[in-house]
Amino acid sequence: MTARDPTTRTADASTRVLLLAGGLGTRLQPITDTCPKCLVPIDGRPLLDYWFDRFDAAGLSHVRINTHHLPEQVRDYIAAHNAAGRFRVEEMYEPTLLGSAGTVTANRDLVDGASDCLIVYADNLSDVDIAGLMRFHREHGGPFTMMLFRAQHPERCGIATLDADRRITAFEEKPKNPTSNLANAGVYVVSADAYREMADMNGFDLGFDVLPQFVGRMHGWPWDGYHLDIGTHEALDAARRDAPGVFAQPLEPTR
Repeated sequence: MTARDPTTRTADASTRVLLLAGGLGTRLQPITDTCPKCLVPIDGRPLLDYWFDRFDAAGLSHVRINTHHLPEQVRDYIAAHNAAGRFRVEEMYEPTLLGSAGTVTANRDLVDGASDCLIVYADNLSDVDIAGLMRFHREHGGPFTMMLFRAQHPERCGIATLDADRRITAFEEKPKNPTSNLANAGVYVVSADAYREMADMNGFDLGFDVLPQFVGRMHGWPWDGYHLDIGTHEALDAARRDAPGVFAQPLEPTR
């Protein structure tokens, strides 16, 4: 990837990133017995590398990662990125897992002085255009944008319904009878005020406790590129087959 000169990193200096990476990855055992899920190698690189590539291309440099399982390995990863000088990465260690919404609550200060926040579930492999996602978020002017993908098994996902303006008019976590295949991709852009509102809900899970509260106030951004949750051995095998082709071309920074 073409590295962005830190001195040119101004367009999104007021954006913070919350990278949710503390999960146990139990479905990937025995791999995750000795390697945190967020660092599982794919085509010779840890999963987090793919997200940092996308942050770099979008000009995002302020990142906070929650840790829990095998945190020392993630700390070494953080230290290496900080030493390189392109990112300012912070760790938030959770002795007991707080849940996705609980992590937001525990990190309420993240958006102090920020305009917005990108929240990312780190256990996905994605070629998402983050700069495009953030442009859409800023253009519609609402408090919340959810990235969406077309799920093969929508009953296993959080499913959104959009109106003509891409406003989310309904959202249901793992519906028995899905009305759409537009699924929550685990990537959100929220205004600083919306982030603080989420934090003040004191919820545990974003999908069940928080997202329904934003129905009618959040927009959906469908992504038709590559996006895969690597939570199972089958999915990880698919990611390892796909990655050499999907990520063959280096990312160019968005100016």
